[in-house]
Amino acid sequence: MEKQVIKATKREVKGKQVKQLRRQGKLPGVMYGHNIEPTSILMELKETTKTLSSVTGSSIVTIELDGKEHATLVREKQRDFIKGNLLHVDFQVVSLTEKIRTTVGIEFTGLSPAVKDFNGVVVEGLDGLEVECLPQDLPERFIVDVSTLLKIGDSIHVKDIPVPANVAVLDNPDEMIVIITTPAAEEIVEPTPEEVAAAEALVEPEVIEKGKKEEEVPEEGAKPEGKGVKPEAKGAKPEAKGK
Repeated sequence: MEKQVIKATKREVKGKQVKQLRRQGKLPGVMYGHNIEPTSILMELKETTKTLSSVTGSSIVTIELDGKEHATLVREKQRDFIKGNLLHVDFQVVSLTEKIRTTVGIEFTGLSPAVKDFNGVVVEGLDGLEVECLPQDLPERFIVDVSTLLKIGDSIHVKDIPVPANVAVLDNPDEMIVIITTPAAEEIVEPTPEEVAAAEALVEPEVIEKGKKEEEVPEEGAKPEGKGVKPEAKGAKPEAKGK
């Protein structure tokens, strides 16, 4: 890959005043790491954005500062969540003669026949591999071709990935990177006895009327009945007392 160089100057302005620099088309950042004190820097926003769009987290980016070149890795990029513009970039300075440990991303490519022919589902287990090597030997990414997965249950593990001889992968060789599974069937969950009892308790029980009924609203023109006294049939004589 072509050498990526970003020109930077030391930045004295910090805090809220940095917003003014962004309005002027400048991009603030920081450098830290091998044989360097944390240093605030300032870059051209347009040029830096273009350069960083073509690199990965494992790509060497050369920062030119005060006439000296520093080999770095991009460790964090902060963006405006609305406009997507870069707001700040962290660079880790590394030594080209000392091995480092970092994570190299995985890029999936191809179409699995198991997806097309058997309605399989691609399940990704890892999105990157932890490696150890010299900074200049870092792969930009690992390419995983899922078109080799022919049927349900086929998978690719860490040990199946081609790795350059000067790069050591630190992940478990048997760890799964990707696998083809069947579509998940809709799971029917049976309620527990406690849940059934709780549901039954929420059901309003049938009211069995006992004792006094609620008073009914009399129809218009009807005479209210005496409270607690049964109405006598028309023409009936009251029963003589004492009989």
